[in-house]
Amino acid sequence: MHEFRSAQGHRLRSILGGSAGNLVEWYDWYSYAAFTLYFAPHFFPKGDQTTQLLNTAAVFAVGFLMRPIGGWLMGVYGDRYGRKAGLTLSVSLMCAGSLLIAVTPGYATIGVAAPALLVLARLMQGLSVGGEYGASATYLSEMAGKRHRGFFSSFQYVTLISGQLIALLVLLVLQSTMNEAALEAWGWRIPFAIGGVLAVLVFWMRRRLAETESFHNAKASGRRSSFWALFTEHPREAAVVMLLTAGGTLAFYAYSIYLQKFLVNTSGFSREVASQINAGALFGFMLLQPIAGALSDRIGRKPLMVGFGVLGVLLTYPIFTALEGVRDPWIAFLLMLGALVIVTGYTSINAVVKAELFPAHIRTLGVALPYAIANALFGGTAEYVALWLKNAGWERGFYWYVTAMIGVSLITYLRMRDTQKHSKIAED
Repeated sequence: MHEFRSAQGHRLRSILGGSAGNLVEWYDWYSYAAFTLYFAPHFFPKGDQTTQLLNTAAVFAVGFLMRPIGGWLMGVYGDRYGRKAGLTLSVSLMCAGSLLIAVTPGYATIGVAAPALLVLARLMQGLSVGGEYGASATYLSEMAGKRHRGFFSSFQYVTLISGQLIALLVLLVLQSTMNEAALEAWGWRIPFAIGGVLAVLVFWMRRRLAETESFHNAKASGRRSSFWALFTEHPREAAVVMLLTAGGTLAFYAYSIYLQKFLVNTSGFSREVASQINAGALFGFMLLQPIAGALSDRIGRKPLMVGFGVLGVLLTYPIFTALEGVRDPWIAFLLMLGALVIVTGYTSINAVVKAELFPAHIRTLGVALPYAIANALFGGTAEYVALWLKNAGWERGFYWYVTAMIGVSLITYLRMRDTQKHSKIAED
């Protein structure tokens, strides 16, 4: 009994340690999105607000383009040298990127070098997050026991959302303690400096994590992870990951990150009120993740994903059109929360579903690279596509685009096997 409790305590500490690191990674990543409205004029001084947002959204998308490279390089690294090693490397890159944004002078001081350094920082962060997703999804799924794998792996999105939420809370605190001129002049640098310091602490924490039994067993087998092996030995699984991710990641970024700008740029709310609405909805969304993850341990993964697909296809367009004319912050909050409840069917279990598709020797790469490709194509470009269509005078085209991609993923969910019943994670 003592040994059992010790093993369970060891497992829980590892899961909490991996999750805490994931939180800081995503805080750093989302600080960019949360503070875009303030630093856009600093790096791109010319043009109206939509044009400035387009420029910063393009840099945001560039960061996503590095995610497949990060997923490939660090996916192979995590499969060959350990999940722990991959997690440590990813947080090092994130730290460097955040600190670079914090100290880069503005366009007025160094000209085009300012946006160039911003792009460099986002490239580093893109590499980091590309490796982080696969390493953390694999680590949490392998560390969790079979009976509670959906519940514990859902903490990847709990910490992902927590990172986004903390970035928003930092924004709200700064908005309440600083005047707008100071926040636009230099206050926006504070969250990036905080992120860099926290990443240093996480680096130390991750060096103390335990390695997973699955990795040790895979290493003993002598089989090696590689780009070639993934797409020649597991092409169907790689395609499934890309297709099931496409609609889910686009919906998540549309319903969360883009909606903050939408509430300001289309609905007409102030930046402060939009941030408050976003923070409240994300908090409720975060609490739903472990509940949905635990539900998947009882009824399977497939019903939750199909539920997201059906509701997403039916309700995305009505939710966005309703938000266009909403003036009551509470109604806007309920509409945004409703959209996030829908996407919970994907976010809560997507990590474990992908991990359960692949054998251990290639699992980190299998989770990371196909996901990163789909994420770069659909998640990273969500804001840019939405703003471009708005600028072109056809804002509602974005609503149809999100609906169509959720439909593509829905077809995938309907055709795939339930990974809970056919998991390739052999260890309990």
